[in-house]
Amino acid sequence: MERLPRRRIGRAPTTTRMMGIPVASVMIGSLTALAPVMAAMPILPPFGFMIFIAWRLLHRTMWPVWAGIPLGAFDDMFSGQPLGSAMILWTLAFFALDLLDRRMMWRDSWQDWALAGLLIAGELGGGLAIANFTGGNSALNILWPQFFISLMLFPIVSRCCAGLDRIRQSS
Repeated sequence: MERLPRRRIGRAPTTTRMMGIPVASVMIGSLTALAPVMAAMPILPPFGFMIFIAWRLLHRTMWPVWAGIPLGAFDDMFSGQPLGSAMILWTLAFFALDLLDRRMMWRDSWQDWALAGLLIAGELGGGLAIANFTGGNSALNILWPQFFISLMLFPIVSRCCAGLDRIRQSS
């Protein structure tokens, strides 16, 4: 039987692992928009954005503010939204979180959940507004099921990111 490598004291994880796991998890979350779900209204949560926010709430200095631009562009390519909508909305979400982090001395999980709920509502509403501006014609009330499903799934997404963070930081 082959032995697994042991953790070594003083050995730091590689840069590829430190940055690759969060980026890959956001990209995989964005690819869930390709799932074959048939529904009369949008019900699939914006998993890419939720993972993006969960990582940001977990580590406030891990990504620069401009990280929303390339990851949002990747999300735009697969979500069907007009190109640039996730780029601007994700960057605005980072600006909002950066502003709140400077004002708040500490946060707990309930505050993180509330912040994520506000940001998810803003991202869904902003995405609908951009889609309507570019030729769509949908009412805001169509987003309620998607918002509530996203809100209820955010603690699970946050726990998954915390588990990935343990893998990311292990040597």
